[in-house]
Amino acid sequence: MKQYVVDTLRLQEYERLKKILEARHGAAALGGIYWIPVPESLYTPDQSLHTGCTPHVVALDLSETRLSCEFLIRTRKTMHCACMGYATEAQRNWIVDMVDALLEEAGVVA
Repeated sequence: MKQYVVDTLRLQEYERLKKILEARHGAAALGGIYWIPVPESLYTPDQSLHTGCTPHVVALDLSETRLSCEFLIRTRKTMHCACMGYATEAQRNWIVDMVDALLEEAGVVA
């Protein structure tokens, strides 16, 4: 699986990240998994046509020492669909920018 990983979080950074994610996206769905909606403006043609599968999301996994975000665009409504797949370049750039902004907001030191 292609993903963006930050593998050296401090406990205080984890707590700040968790607080920000919960405020924006609610409690983690499973373990430390947060479902982050992809902006509709970045949907592929297939994703735009699959209105029954929206919202399309990326999984962000947060633990006390690690944050990872897959470069896989999913739907939470079905396990398999043609609209799911690896992020396009624009979607991948958005994921990296979104995680970087989240890290900056939480004061995570590189």
